[in-house]
Amino acid sequence: MFNQPLRLEIKTETLYGQPVIVVFVPEVPSQDKPVYFKAQGLPKGAFRRIGSTDQRCTEDDLAILYQGRQHESFDAGLLPDASFDDFSPEAIADFRLARREVNPDAEELRWSDHELLQAPGCLRRNEQTLWTPTVAGLILFGNSIALRRSFPMTRVDYIRVPGREWVPDPERRFDTIEMRDSLFRLIRRAQAAILDDLPKAFGLEEGSLQRKDIPVVPQRVIREPVVNALMHRSYRSHAPVQIIRYSNRIEIRNPGFSLKSPEHLGEPGSLPRNPKVAAALHDTRFAETKGSGVRVMREMCEQAGLAPPLFESDRANDQFIVCLFFHHFLGPEDLQWLARFKDLSLSDAEARALVVTREVGAIDNATYRDINKVDTLTASHALKKLRDASLLVQKGRGSATWYQPTEWFLGITTDLSAEQSALSSNLDTLYSNPDVLSSNPKRCAILNELPGELAARVGALGKRRPPEEVRELVVALCRQRIFRVEELAILLARNPETVRQSYLRPLLIDGRISMIRPEVPNDPEQAYQALQRDD
Repeated sequence: MFNQPLRLEIKTETLYGQPVIVVFVPEVPSQDKPVYFKAQGLPKGAFRRIGSTDQRCTEDDLAILYQGRQHESFDAGLLPDASFDDFSPEAIADFRLARREVNPDAEELRWSDHELLQAPGCLRRNEQTLWTPTVAGLILFGNSIALRRSFPMTRVDYIRVPGREWVPDPERRFDTIEMRDSLFRLIRRAQAAILDDLPKAFGLEEGSLQRKDIPVVPQRVIREPVVNALMHRSYRSHAPVQIIRYSNRIEIRNPGFSLKSPEHLGEPGSLPRNPKVAAALHDTRFAETKGSGVRVMREMCEQAGLAPPLFESDRANDQFIVCLFFHHFLGPEDLQWLARFKDLSLSDAEARALVVTREVGAIDNATYRDINKVDTLTASHALKKLRDASLLVQKGRGSATWYQPTEWFLGITTDLSAEQSALSSNLDTLYSNPDVLSSNPKRCAILNELPGELAARVGALGKRRPPEEVRELVVALCRQRIFRVEELAILLARNPETVRQSYLRPLLIDGRISMIRPEVPNDPEQAYQALQRDD
């Protein structure tokens, strides 16, 4: 099945008196990588291990793998139908000016244009020894005709969308500005388009009599994602960079997922997809190429009191997204909105998560970690608490789990069900105070469904009962009808997570209960039923 045979090491061990087969798959030498399915070929036949998932490789994955073999990067490749006439003299002059501002004594400033383009690999000899522009050369210095011919979709689209959602009303069309230019000019044009369209704050410097309008988002925070989008985008992809301006945020989307793991964004070190382009931007101080851009954006947003930027690397759609918010984080309007959840006793971290969810329409573990600087386990517990409080609806499972707001959270409906009303109070107090539970309409309704003896057992259950006794009660309840975790939590006066871990999981392992949807264990609507009746 594979492009080369795999020699596995298989042996048998004994564990607790039982035979266990141990299979070891040795790593192949670097010169033999990648190993892939022959029938599918490359790149789809090869896989990478990302977290707990197996992801199909892309061309960029293979490019990184081949770098160890001195494999040429895509932006260093030659364009056979291009010539020196395709370079823009204005773009070359613009580069000289930017380089002179950084280092007036730089020796390359004394070179001819031909020599200036040879040095960074923008101009190379082909097999016929003719000087030919490279991909990086045309991207950095190409004229408009050459760019349209060789890279027709390599442009920047600035899109204004009314409201907070993507074209929510088909009758209200969005406005689009399409920009094509050499890279240095394109960066400036894209940045100017955003800054001109940003909401402004009034400013008056000390000793000055003239007001100064200041963009609500710092200019450096705008420049960093624009430069990164054009520097790290995949130029193999025939898709534009999109800058989408919503009423409450800006999203910058570039083709090409992050080669750097999302968990390590903001840490030192850069992994450029286009090293020739990155080197030219570094020489002109457009980019640091040290991996500091993400950290700078986060720090500057925090200093300005803004919501932190959000980053999403989407391998499935092969794109990277940066989201920048306009409003001040947890400002007066946010606090007024959060007041409707005061009975939940939200922590500051949970409040921030709700504000971001309201603005974006979704949240996942990585986003929660980014905005609150916590670990994965803490973020997971917090999101489950918000889910159990009927604020969020869980989607997906495992590492792909994400959450979207409920209708009650969004204020679409104020007619809460009895279950939502019961869960919309402080969870810790709710599940630890039977007196509060006794007046809960949902609990009373369920108790009325139960036979008198079983209802009495539930009513007499205290907080300090042996786990085995509570499990027996859970089995008895699940014989009457199927139960969801939230219903059992209300009946037993315990936290839903305690019910899952201490009672349901052991009963599932013992085969005494089963899920009604075993194929989707993390389904938010998951429920449980008894499998057998004890003698």
